[in-house]
Amino acid sequence: MPHTLTAISKEEKAGLQKAYRRLMRTIKSPLDEVDRRNIRAAYEMGLEAHQWQRRKSGEPYFYHPIEVARICVDEIGLGPTAIICALLHDVVEDTEVTIEEVRDKFGNKIAKIVDGLTKLDGLYNVESPQAENFKKVISTLVEDVRVVLIKMADRLHNLRTIDVMPRHKQLKIAGETDFIYAPLAHRLGLYNIKTEFQDIIFKIQEPETYEDLSQKVRASKRERDKYIREFIKPLKKNLDELGFNYKISGRPKSLSSIQNKIRNKQVSFEEIYDLFAIRIVLDVPLEAEKQACWQVYSVITEIHKPIPERLKDWVSTPKSNGYESLHTTVIGPKGRFVEVQIRTERMDEIAERGFAAHWKYKEVKSQQHVYENWLDSIRDMLEDNHNDALEFISDFKTNLFNKEVYVYTPNGDLKILPKGATALDFAFSIHSDIGYHATAIKVNNKLVPMGHILQNGDQVSVTTNKSQKPNESWLKMVVTGKARSKIRSSMKEEKRKKGEFGKESLQRKMKNLKLDFEENVDGLVKHLGYQSRPDLFYAIANDELDLAILKTIDVEDHKFVFKKKTPPQQESQNGSEAAARERKKKKRQQTKEAQILINGEPADDFRFQLASCCNPVYGDDIFAYVSNSGLKIHRTTCPNATHMMANYGYRMMKAEWNKKTTSNFVVELKITGVDDGPGVIERVTNKISSGLGINIRSFSIAGDEGFFEGKVSLMVLNKDQMNLAINTLKKLQGISNVVRVN
Repeated sequence: MPHTLTAISKEEKAGLQKAYRRLMRTIKSPLDEVDRRNIRAAYEMGLEAHQWQRRKSGEPYFYHPIEVARICVDEIGLGPTAIICALLHDVVEDTEVTIEEVRDKFGNKIAKIVDGLTKLDGLYNVESPQAENFKKVISTLVEDVRVVLIKMADRLHNLRTIDVMPRHKQLKIAGETDFIYAPLAHRLGLYNIKTEFQDIIFKIQEPETYEDLSQKVRASKRERDKYIREFIKPLKKNLDELGFNYKISGRPKSLSSIQNKIRNKQVSFEEIYDLFAIRIVLDVPLEAEKQACWQVYSVITEIHKPIPERLKDWVSTPKSNGYESLHTTVIGPKGRFVEVQIRTERMDEIAERGFAAHWKYKEVKSQQHVYENWLDSIRDMLEDNHNDALEFISDFKTNLFNKEVYVYTPNGDLKILPKGATALDFAFSIHSDIGYHATAIKVNNKLVPMGHILQNGDQVSVTTNKSQKPNESWLKMVVTGKARSKIRSSMKEEKRKKGEFGKESLQRKMKNLKLDFEENVDGLVKHLGYQSRPDLFYAIANDELDLAILKTIDVEDHKFVFKKKTPPQQESQNGSEAAARERKKKKRQQTKEAQILINGEPADDFRFQLASCCNPVYGDDIFAYVSNSGLKIHRTTCPNATHMMANYGYRMMKAEWNKKTTSNFVVELKITGVDDGPGVIERVTNKISSGLGINIRSFSIAGDEGFFEGKVSLMVLNKDQMNLAINTLKKLQGISNVVRVN
């Protein structure tokens, strides 16, 4: 959101002109005179519209649209239309310029994209304004994908310049990006942007861990580079003999992916061998691509021993986002695991730049329907009437899956579904009607339950019956957005039909009471606490609401009169100056003594509690969230934080620890190691209680085939004491790892 300050100076205007020339230099494709003229006109309109606005950093706001346009061209590969729309993406939302003015000057196509990028106004009576706005963007996506691509560029520049924002706003933006933008970037094949999103999110949410990991990666760079040279050296001679032009390089993994591996595999940084991947990019004709990739694979596996189960062939069967590459993991020098990626120049460009690069190669047969099929599934979801934007976003998010499963129809047609998809998901993926009326499903000629999880290579056939209808239990058997959306839609239609009987009953009752139906029904819905008319009608039809209740409501002039609740009396503003000073003094004292501050105020002024889902301890990075039962204090790394920040960012409040406390906080640790009998329990409990003087709240342990896993709940004073406990336990004999449980 821009801030209004002072007009742009001559020097700043010259700086903006310089940024504009830089933008024009990044355009590699030839521009015709109309495009050149329209880009200049968009620049001038944006400059004029934003001339009084500045960013938080103090620089002229219009630097932002120029940089968004440059990202569209240089990092996503879009053309002149996207440049014009990026330059104008904030004018309707933040300035006096109207969408009609944009349409008059640039035509309907540009106006439609700019309108798609403009937030909806007046979203004060909805559960989640963020979800409503994102639903609008997605609705435009199926008509013109450039809306979402420009939105990606906009978000990327905002994240790159986020340091000037207050901490709680950084967390909200990071949560929203993690929830929707990063998965969407993955689905559109924007690998570089997705990676940068995830790294910045990691930096915002866990600054200390990010910095520590960053230093370790930098410190190990020389050793990594030396290892890569050692790995590549024996390959060169054999690769040269193939006669292809090729590039070979070692590519370090992103900090966020390294951290995910540390967290998921519960290992230390030093234990991760595959910190980098070797990438071989071939320059070969289109018709020779597949054969060339397998020839290179043969050379690599002759020299370095392959691990067969780690072979991923996305050359024969590309991913659903168009990604093509051959991945294998081999055992390199010193017994280290090394991932090798083999691809062509064309595959590499699609892998790095995604959607726009794919469109450049859309004449390639294997690429033809990569995005059309996905966009069709989004269109299917939009056809259903999603009154609830949060429900829509939840359904849409399941279409942004990361891992896939490949299954086949009885005719041998390939279907790509998210990992974890069920037999019923498959039925809906074929056609909505097949899903609605599915009665029996066979996988590999064996009858299976509808919730059966599909595996790679399964062949699935569906038997239907016209009398079959979805019910609520079906929602627990599916994971795809299309299936969930269609089941909900069918159930709503059934509910609507049944509700017609309730509506007729209500109309008769109100007629007997001489009340006009249309004038009174909405007030009745609100008074009785229902979300909508259909909900009220359904409750009546289902005998959940007795219409005798209408007789308890007052009626005047043929209208219901609903008694309003009396608002609590406001605190008197009167009082002497001395009393006012005393109140201020007391407030300062309360603030000084408060353990937690919410937006700078003592947390004791609010009804608050520490969230049990993440158990914050003194010293953790925290935020406050307004829930129905008061304020909850969460850790910024709470498993639920991403969802809350993305969908209910307006409920977030800044929270910070104010002073050290003598209170104890609950923290749960997971301990894994070698099971050497009862001695391990004694060592752990003795070290915690006697060695560290920390109270144990609970302790459970289970052994399995020589290993054990234990969970211990401790009462600690602060984060430092918790970290001391973790590091001390890690050094004990037989302990392989200790981690904090979310």
